[in-house]
Amino acid sequence: MSAPNAAPDSAAERAAASVTENRRAAVLMVSAMAAFAIEDTFLKHAAVSMPPGQVLVINGLAGGGIFALLALRRGEAVFSMAALRGIALIRNVSEGVAAFTYLLALALVPMATASALLQASPLMITAGAALFLGETVGWRRWISILTGFVGVMIILEPWKTGIDIAGLAMVGCVIALSVRDLVTRRLPPHLGTMSLSSWGVLASVPAGVLLMLVRGEGFQAPAPEQGVVLACAVLAGLIGYYMVVESMRIGEVSAVAPFRYTRLVFAFILAVLFLGEDLSVNVVIGSGLVILSGLYMFGRARKRVQT
Repeated sequence: MSAPNAAPDSAAERAAASVTENRRAAVLMVSAMAAFAIEDTFLKHAAVSMPPGQVLVINGLAGGGIFALLALRRGEAVFSMAALRGIALIRNVSEGVAAFTYLLALALVPMATASALLQASPLMITAGAALFLGETVGWRRWISILTGFVGVMIILEPWKTGIDIAGLAMVGCVIALSVRDLVTRRLPPHLGTMSLSSWGVLASVPAGVLLMLVRGEGFQAPAPEQGVVLACAVLAGLIGYYMVVESMRIGEVSAVAPFRYTRLVFAFILAVLFLGEDLSVNVVIGSGLVILSGLYMFGRARKRVQT
């Protein structure tokens, strides 16, 4: 008599377990976004008190070294030349370009503005997947992408003063991050996550050297306070990265990904409380359009999967 009920009970248990895992993943993702916002706060503080390129170099060496140790612990080949060929090389170069442009912008514009523009990355990834990877994107999602880009224009306000270096840097950062995430989908499975992360973070080192050369800045010995700030940035970044990986591992992408937008909320709060920034109307309105567009896009993607 109990046999007919076995399958439904099992299915119900699996569904309940999936809901529980998605909740855990959502908490991890929100926590990761808080950690990244804290990292940005420390990086912003460091980038205005010492050369931004130097911040990149130190952050890259410290973070890359820690990821290399973690890769060795997991038995991954850290310094495999496979990470410097083909798609893996494109990913690492994109990582370096993203680090270069983001820290340059972070040194020039309020953190709230830089964080707001960063939220356009999922929209760019979806557009890139449709244009270059042949993925199907319906007209509704194309409208949401275009609406999000309108939000980006509202944040930048090019009709007032034109797009300056900081604005171009953030646009370049979003494009580089999108390329990184798109090519990550095509990476060979034998390349370990920690090994790739090590190379990706180490890509900040040549990017930092280049930024110092472009700005004509030399290396300055960090003061003790600056060393503490950089150490806190590295620690917050590593914690955030770990929680993102764990969140994406246990949760469904469509259920977890929208929680990435909470990073902007944390960034706004930290920018106002600890950096003394004022939130301009254009940044708030533009951010709202970008986030609503992204949430709608994720909702449409999830509905397509369910049907």
